[in-house]
Amino acid sequence: MKPTAMRTHMCGELRESDIGRQVSLCGWVGRRREHGEHLAFVDLRDHTGIIQCVIDTGADVRSEYVVRITGVVRARPGGTANDALPTGAVEVGECAVEILNVAEPPPFPVDARADDVDEAIRLKHRYIDIRRERMQRNLRLRAAINSAIRREMEQNGFLEVETPFLMPSTPEGAREFLVPSRKEPGSFFALPQSPQLWKQLLMVSGVDRYYQIARCLRDEDLRADRQYEFMQLDAEMSFVSQDDVLEYIGRAVVAAAEAVTGERPPEIERITWRQAMERFGVDKPDLRFGLELTELTHVFAGTEFKAFAGAGSIKGICVRASEYPEAAAFGRNKLDALTDRAKKIGAKGLVWIKVNGADLESPVAKFLSDSEKSSLIAAMGAGDGDLILIVADEWSTTCEVLGQLRNDIGRPPVHEGPYRYVWVTEFPLFVGLDKTTGKPVPGHHPFCHPHPDDLALFETDPLGVRALAYDLVLNGWELGSGSIRIHEPALQRRVFNILGIDDAEADKRFGFFLQPFRFGAPPHGGFAFGIDRLAAILAGEENIREVIAFPKTQSGADPLTNAPTPVDAKHLAELGLRILPPPASS
Repeated sequence: MKPTAMRTHMCGELRESDIGRQVSLCGWVGRRREHGEHLAFVDLRDHTGIIQCVIDTGADVRSEYVVRITGVVRARPGGTANDALPTGAVEVGECAVEILNVAEPPPFPVDARADDVDEAIRLKHRYIDIRRERMQRNLRLRAAINSAIRREMEQNGFLEVETPFLMPSTPEGAREFLVPSRKEPGSFFALPQSPQLWKQLLMVSGVDRYYQIARCLRDEDLRADRQYEFMQLDAEMSFVSQDDVLEYIGRAVVAAAEAVTGERPPEIERITWRQAMERFGVDKPDLRFGLELTELTHVFAGTEFKAFAGAGSIKGICVRASEYPEAAAFGRNKLDALTDRAKKIGAKGLVWIKVNGADLESPVAKFLSDSEKSSLIAAMGAGDGDLILIVADEWSTTCEVLGQLRNDIGRPPVHEGPYRYVWVTEFPLFVGLDKTTGKPVPGHHPFCHPHPDDLALFETDPLGVRALAYDLVLNGWELGSGSIRIHEPALQRRVFNILGIDDAEADKRFGFFLQPFRFGAPPHGGFAFGIDRLAAILAGEENIREVIAFPKTQSGADPLTNAPTPVDAKHLAELGLRILPPPASS
């Protein structure tokens, strides 16, 4: 790093090749250790690392003081080198110390592990928390991801365009944050859930290939992989197929991962949504471990066991003793807990069967015929000591329940094992029927292009129509999603009609968006993936808060600024707003 007026080197840069050189360093005081009457060892820290400085004990420097130290680099005396530090072979001696700022004792030690400090305290004093090596590493890792993405997108002809932050409300998606208008009391802007509308309008505008590292906002409940504010790579391109979109976005993801890990990931795998559900029971599958679902409907086609006889779908997973010895050996209490878990997430029940040699141990074993038992073992590939878990229900419930149990039993921490990226394609265009209207519900949004092979099913079997929609999944986390868009006005009206939206209502709700499509919209498609989520996984973090400089807590509060905070009555009056009293408790 280039020198500045106050320093010649960074603390973490010094090596044996610098021995004999006079240096000036700036940073924060870490630990101070007295060494006899006249000398003290001080660990000086900046974002690059730590260097040991030997100073006169008369220099009154304490923890987190900001100082400038000038001295000579020398080898540490024999036997005192610290192999745990990159700078551990050298120290700075003959030091002159200039105190740039004093500091009160911090609320927690900067070298403390995050797990040892209450998160609310860390976030209240985030400026101290960010001084820690872990947070410095995470933020720089994130910056490297952004830089790699920009390089890759620009090399492939994408133009970076900023889109508006104040836009009309489109409440068909997630819950929005609203901004009251002072100029037009009673009217509101919305903050963007994503630049979806704008990027499609850019395609109509002839931009051809657009991208943006965009800030998006959604008023949704927070969790480990969700914040009110999040950043995503947002991209759209014209005259492309689904394969084109996956290729270009895949290049950006691979470039970002390589910039951080130093290794280029293999080509991203692809499976269809149907295959993901059949094999893994979820639409964001974690491919790092087995426990895949096995189809058993044919095994029990003629069964007299009532719980299986009326089921639309029967599937199972085999918990192998060789791979999951603890789970395979679950006792009755653990198995009962698994059954309760299955019921809680939608199943009518859970059948468990333990394989003991040629025998099957299970409360339902007596209801199964010998041929069903042997066919079951063969279908599952089960061996002695294995545990079989079976769910019989509607196809979607069977898949989803076993998918959750699969994750509960076998999924490793998100950062462990290899990075397994997978494209999930051919999502359903519609997902179920609205309980009030009886009309289909869009799987993503009403602008996804139907699969050309399924257009004949629109009126006869709308729930069987696939979309040209796709998700990118990494280690069981959905990084993002996208689709080929509808660019033909007639097809868009057809989709709206199936949703129960006539032309007049469509013009009222989406007119500002649909009107431009009458003036020559090219075929186009796009994608967006969450940079926070990608950074968290590559950083080995289980929560995206650890890769965001100033996040909110899971309750949505900001301990640093105490936001959200009340607004004074005068400000509310300017906006034409007043606060209603809280509803009376019943």
